[in-house]
Amino acid sequence: MTHAELVHLEIDSGIATITLDSPRNRNALSAQLRGELRDRLTTATGSDQVRVIVLTHTGTVFCSGMDLKESRGASADSQGVNDFPDTLRLIWDSPTPVIAKLAGPARAGGVGLVAACDLAVAASEVTFAFSEVRIGVVPAVISVPLIPQVQPAALYELFLTGEAFDARRAAEIGLITKAVPADQLDAEVLRYAAMLRLGAPGALAATKELLRGPATGTMADDLAAMTALSAARFASEEGQEGIRAFVEKRTPSWAQP
Repeated sequence: MTHAELVHLEIDSGIATITLDSPRNRNALSAQLRGELRDRLTTATGSDQVRVIVLTHTGTVFCSGMDLKESRGASADSQGVNDFPDTLRLIWDSPTPVIAKLAGPARAGGVGLVAACDLAVAASEVTFAFSEVRIGVVPAVISVPLIPQVQPAALYELFLTGEAFDARRAAEIGLITKAVPADQLDAEVLRYAAMLRLGAPGALAATKELLRGPATGTMADDLAAMTALSAARFASEEGQEGIRAFVEKRTPSWAQP
């Protein structure tokens, strides 16, 4: 029996759009959806044609979290959450910037997907919640991308209570980049994508690594490491092309208007 595809990939003008399309179960993270999402992310991040990845959805819900029907009765070794870190790492470590686009709510593991992205834009009425404690589980895996970026006091409150909160608060606490009226969602995501396409791919990847990577130790060590990175990028092919373009008052060869 052939199952309908649950995750789609479209590439157009340097933008790879990955769409979760399992509205019948609110885009829950079923085994099929997780597997297809990993495949689409691998394809997009491995393509030289892709400059920006947009992660979005069909239906009224972005992602409701793990598929609890599949979790029911499964042993610890058989739980679907065991391979979820692979998906989060593909987004987190992607050399290509990833934008989450939410027209509907995210819950639990769905919020983890959002947190792993570099930028996230949501319609103002979208809600979020860490609903794990209300069903007796723990937001453990998703805490890894969340703890470095969300305000600690807010994370204590929202992890422990499971209370739903709106997109405006999500932006205030650092979970998402921006909340916009629903009719402006498409335009705002395209605005960010357009800006990202002006950046040099290697420079964007190196900047992501800088932002994601842990500090090496003392301030002196960190400054030494960052000085070496900066000098290498100034001398790189991309850096030299960018400098020449600036001096010659032209667009760099890698910029996509």
